[in-house]
Amino acid sequence: MVDVWEDSDAEFEEQVKRLVSRIREEREKARLSQMDLSFKAGLSQNLVNYVENGRRTPNLYTIFRICKALQIEPASLFADSEEDRSAAREIIIGLVKKYV
Repeated sequence: MVDVWEDSDAEFEEQVKRLVSRIREEREKARLSQMDLSFKAGLSQNLVNYVENGRRTPNLYTIFRICKALQIEPASLFADSEEDRSAAREIIIGLVKKYV
C-alpha cells in the first residue's frame, strides 16, 4: 500500500491543496454554487467557502458530506488515475476502520 503521508509536512500541505482543488473542480463540474453544495451537503456555506479557499482543512465528516452531495467517491478527490483512486480508497477505508 502507498504511504501517502510519509514524513513531510510539505507533502501533507500539497495533498490538502490537491484535495481542495478537486472539491472545487467537482462542484463546478456538477454546476453547483457553493450555496447549492452547502445545502445538499448539510454544511454551512461559510465552511464550503473556507474549505475551497484553503482557510480550513476539511475533516473526514466534511469530506464524506461533500462527496455524498456531489455523488462521487471520496477516493476520487485524492487521485487522478483509477490505480491511484483504488490505493486512496484503501487508505480511506483503513483510516475509517481505525478510528470508527
